[in-house]
Order: sequence, then C-alpha cells, then structure tokens
Amino acid sequence: MSKINLIIKREYTTRVMKKSFILLTFLTPLLMVGMVSLIVYLGSIKDDKVKKIVVVDRTGMYKNVLKSNESYNFQFADATVDEMKKQNDDGNEFVALLYISRDLSVDSTAAVMYSDKQVNMELKTYVSGMLNKYIEEQKLAAYNIPNLKQMVEKSHTNIDLKTIKWSEDGKEKEASAELALVIGMITAFVIYMFIVIYGAQVMSGVVQEKTNRIVEVIISSVKPFELMMGKIIGIALVGLTQFFMWVLLTGGILLGVSTAFAKNIDVSSIQKMQQAGQMGMQSVPADQLNGKMQEVLMAVNGLDFVQILVMFVIYFLGGYLLYASLFAAIGSAVDNETDTQQFSMPIMLPIIFAIYAGIFSAENPDGPLAFWCSMIPFTSPIVMMVRLPFDVPFWQIALSVGILVLSFVGTTWMAGKIYRTGILMYGKKVTWKEMWKWLRY
Repeated sequence: MSKINLIIKREYTTRVMKKSFILLTFLTPLLMVGMVSLIVYLGSIKDDKVKKIVVVDRTGMYKNVLKSNESYNFQFADATVDEMKKQNDDGNEFVALLYISRDLSVDSTAAVMYSDKQVNMELKTYVSGMLNKYIEEQKLAAYNIPNLKQMVEKSHTNIDLKTIKWSEDGKEKEASAELALVIGMITAFVIYMFIVIYGAQVMSGVVQEKTNRIVEVIISSVKPFELMMGKIIGIALVGLTQFFMWVLLTGGILLGVSTAFAKNIDVSSIQKMQQAGQMGMQSVPADQLNGKMQEVLMAVNGLDFVQILVMFVIYFLGGYLLYASLFAAIGSAVDNETDTQQFSMPIMLPIIFAIYAGIFSAENPDGPLAFWCSMIPFTSPIVMMVRLPFDVPFWQIALSVGILVLSFVGTTWMAGKIYRTGILMYGKKVTWKEMWKWLRY
C-alpha cells in the first residue's frame, strides 16, 4: 500500500505544481465571470441605427397598426414586391420588405417578409406581435359585445403556483422545481466534464510513460496494478482540488462583484425598462421585489445541499474511477495517442448518452428512463445527480452507489489484467480480440 501512496503523491504533486495547473485554477474563474459579464454588457448595448422597413399593404388596413420605434422605422409604399427589390438594389436600402396581400383575419399566411439576408428574431417578433394584437382586437370587436375587450383582459390570470414539501416530522419547506433542475443539471455537467478531462489525462499519461520507456523503470519497483491505481487516484485528487478551488474562487469573485455593484442598482430604472418592453416581462412593483428574493432564498433553503455535495463527491469519484480504469487500460494497450481514438470511442459513447439521458430525465425525474439510467453504472453518475434535488428515495441512492462500486471493482480488475500485459508490449497493433485474450490470461 505504501507504494501506491508514493505513486499517488508523485502524480498529485507533479500535476499540481505545474504552471499550467496553477494558471488554469486561478484564471478560469476570472475568465468565466469575465465572459458572463461581457455577454451581459454587450447584450445591454442597443444599436443606435434605425432600420428601415418597407411595407407593401394591398389591403390598406395596417398603416396605423405597424408603429415605428427607436429601432425600426416603417415606411409604406404603393409598389410591387419586384419594384421594391429593384429600388433596394439601386441604393434605396431597407433591411426588410413586408408584403401583406390579404386581410390577415381571413388568411393568417397573407403576410410575408422579404430580405436579402436572414431576418432576425427581434424584428420578426415585433412585427408579428403588433399584427396579432390587432387581429385579436378586430375579432373581439366583431362579436359586438360591449366591453368584451376589457372583460377578456380581466380574465387573463397568471397563477403563481408555489410548491411546498413536508418532511416526516411534519415540517414544511418551500421548494422550487426550477432551482432543483438548475442545480441538478450543473452538477451533472460538472461530473461529465471532469470524467472526460481527467479520464483522458490518465490515458494520455499512460501512453506518454509507455512511449518514453519510463514505465520499464517504474515496473521494476512496483506491480503494474499498483502503478495503475496510484495514477488513477492521484489524478482524481488533482481534479477534486481544482474543482473546490474553482468553487471557492468563483464564489469569492461573485461576492465581490455583487457587493461592488449592488449600490448602483436602481429599482425604479429597472421598472421603467420593464414597462418599455425592453426586458420582455411584466413590471414587478418595488414592494414585491423583496418578496421575490425571499421566495428564492426559501427555495434554496428547501434543498438538502449537504446531501447533494456528499453525493456529488461520491458520484464524481465513482464515475471517474470507473471510466479512468478503462482509459488506463486503453493507454497501456497502444503505442501512441493516435491509436487511442478507435479504442476510446466506445467508452465515450456511454458518457455522451448519459448527458442526453440526464437532460430528458430532468423533465420526469421518476420516470423509467431516469430510474434505469441512474442504476446503470456507466450513466448513473450523471443521471442520478440530475435526480437528487428532486428527493430520490434512499434505497435507490444506496442501490445506485452499490452497483457503481461493484462495477468499479469489476472494471478495475479487467483493466488491471489488460494493463499488466499491455504496458510492456511495443510494436504490435492491438485489436479488441487481442485485449479479450489478455483478460483470459
């Protein structure tokens, strides 16, 4: 066991002390926060240029419907579509041409928008929204019922459905399905990312040591299985170290940024932006903002973060150890990294399938797909993390972890037999049939 500890220490210290590891660990949170901030900032910048939209309305009904704003200017023309296309080519430039051939209340497909390039969603949504609202008003007016429009508007209701979960002792906590979904997907994606990144590092490290013939010296002092396990566990500790450093640094950066800019938040200006339609949602009164924040905090309190964190570490290690042993076996069987492509693809397919299964399982965490994929060891580390925030029964968690541990032991035994034979084999093209023979030695 002491030899495995020495190999773990060597793998851990050599990778943690690399400049690339230190730079990635400290710069990645800064880059992530910086990219998000840049996206938000660039998204808030509006285009000052007013875009010209030419309208050819054969019905003459929509001149007062299509209203210009700060971004779009509608100009009506009495011409054909071909004539307006020719004018645009001659220098009378406009970004789009809206052609209305018939009454839209009779034929909803009678409006067509032409452009020399793809029309953006903002323009399409803005135009269709005004036309839809006008047609709805016209249809309501056709019923000749006094105050029908006001009655319909009053009938519109936005139900704020709260979710409460109770524990065995009768205590109630407010929950949020949306928050549970976000946390589940984030933890699942992090496990997926680390399995792929650090599993590939195990395979790459084995191939490099084998190519440089360093492994021949190491094998003279330790058993092949001890070398493989030391390498796998050492790189796993590197991954955990980097992950927790990222969590701490990202949390510190976000706390500092939110504290620095909290004083500059103007609630009244946000409400004005909402009323102007720039945020695409209804305005929230100032006295309700604190209530919304309290609801979010109560929903966060309703989640068992201790269980999620503990199970994250278990599934991270279990999933990584399961796949890393297979990656190590592949690395020992080939002579260069180019040959790893054909052997690593069958291992990558279950990981890719797991992330898609996790996405679909998020909609129905107790469905057959979610249940079985959280039991299959090759997909359970990702799918179970999606299900955990939705209060999975303890017996399912225990069964899933037990199957994962047994599968890890089995794959490690198989990978150890392949590793023992392949680590000192050079100059021979290895096939799946050949590796199957190694398992039977």
